[in-house]
Amino acid sequence: MNKYNVVIIGGGSAGLSAAVKCYDLGVKNILVIEKEDFLGGILNQCIHNGFGLHEFKEQLSGPEYAYRFIEMIKKTDVEVKLNTMVTNVTKDKHVFYTNESEGFQEIEAQTIIFAMGCYEKNAGAIQLAGDRPVGIYTAGTAQKYLNAEGYLVGKKVFILGSGDIGLIMARRMTLEGAKVLGVAEIMPYSNGLNRNIVQCLNDFDIPLYLSHTVTNVIGKEKLEKIELSQVDDNLLPIKGTEKYFDVDVLLLSVGLIPITDLLKNLDIKINARTKGPVVNEHNETSIPGIFVAGNGLHVHDLVDYVSNEARLSAQGVYKFLNGNLHYNNALIVTKNENGIGYIVPQVVNYLNLDDKFVLKFRVTKPFKNVDIVVKADNQIIKKIFKLNLIPSEMENIEITKDLININTKEISVEVKER
Repeated sequence: MNKYNVVIIGGGSAGLSAAVKCYDLGVKNILVIEKEDFLGGILNQCIHNGFGLHEFKEQLSGPEYAYRFIEMIKKTDVEVKLNTMVTNVTKDKHVFYTNESEGFQEIEAQTIIFAMGCYEKNAGAIQLAGDRPVGIYTAGTAQKYLNAEGYLVGKKVFILGSGDIGLIMARRMTLEGAKVLGVAEIMPYSNGLNRNIVQCLNDFDIPLYLSHTVTNVIGKEKLEKIELSQVDDNLLPIKGTEKYFDVDVLLLSVGLIPITDLLKNLDIKINARTKGPVVNEHNETSIPGIFVAGNGLHVHDLVDYVSNEARLSAQGVYKFLNGNLHYNNALIVTKNENGIGYIVPQVVNYLNLDDKFVLKFRVTKPFKNVDIVVKADNQIIKKIFKLNLIPSEMENIEITKDLININTKEISVEVKER
C-alpha cells in the first residue's frame, strides 16, 4: 500500500495553494487527487477578471489565477492524480480512490486536507414551486456551459438570487446576446458584492427586484413562463403582487453549500450555520490530522482568501507531522453574538498559536456606522469601526496573542450600533 505524508483531496484553488505551501515548508511525499481531467477547479470557467488582487496585486481572470498555481506545482515533485474519484476515507486516514488506469486503490495518509469546494443549491433544495421543464439551471452550471463549452442555454433569461455568480452571469448572458429580464432577491438587500451589482446589473439596465421570489414555474417540456411575487417581512409571498415573465431560462443563484459527504462518513462535527466542519486555529477538524480549506470549510467571496486559508491548513499539516500541535488543553471557544452569523475557527488552542490568528465571519444583515466588538471572557480586547457591513462580504479580524492568555475560555464577536 502506498503511503503519503499528506493527501490533498481537490485540485482547485484551495488544493493547489495547500500543496504549494506544504512543499515550501519541506513536507515530502505529497499527493493531490482531482476528479476532473484538469487542475484549477471552478476557476477554469470564471473567465471574468477580479481575481488575484490580494494574492498577486493585479487583476486576473479565473484561468489565469489557476495557471499561476499550476505552474508552481509543476516546479515541485508533488504527485497529481487527475480523473480520480475518492470514494471513501477512514478515521485512520486510509483513502480509497478509483480511476481508469489504476482501477480501485487504497492508500494511507499521515494527514489529509479536504479541499473539495462547494455545490450550488438547485430547484429541489429550495422547493421551487411549479413544473420541472427544461430550462432551469444553477447559475454555475450555465456558466460552465457558456464559458467552458461555448453553449448559450437560452435567449430570454430570468435570475433568482443575487449571489455573485448570478450577477456575473446576468452580464455574461447579455454580452452573448441573451435578454436578461431581471434578477430577483428574496431578501431586502442583495447577496452579491456591490461592485458586481454596479458592473453586472446597473451598467446594463437589468432590473433588480428586492424582496421578491419566484412563486411558480410554468412549462411542459420547455420553460415558458415564471411567476414572480413580492414577499413580506417573514419572506412569505404577498397575494396580488404577482408578475409574469415569458422566459426560456431560469437561473438559480440561491446559495452555496460546502461539500462534506466524505467528512460526514467520518462523524466529523459539522457547523449548523456554515454547513462546513468545525475547525480549530489551523483548520483542523475534530479528527487530529484531518484538515479542510476553502469553500469546503465555508463559502468565500474572494478566491484570494481561499488561497490564504489553504496555506494555514498546510501550516497545520507541517506542525502535525512534526508533533507540534497540542490538543485538549488551553482551548478557547469562539462565539458569534449580535449581528454575527458565524465565526471560523470555532475553537482555538492557545498553545498552538505563534503570534496571532484571524477570525473570519459574516454579518447577518447590512449595517452602517457600527462597531465590531471582540471580547475575551466578556472583556473588550478589540473594537473596530465599520462604515458599512454586508452579509456578502467576509470580514477578517486579526487577534494578536498578547490580547488573550492561557486561561482565556471564550472569544466573542458582536456588532454594536452607535
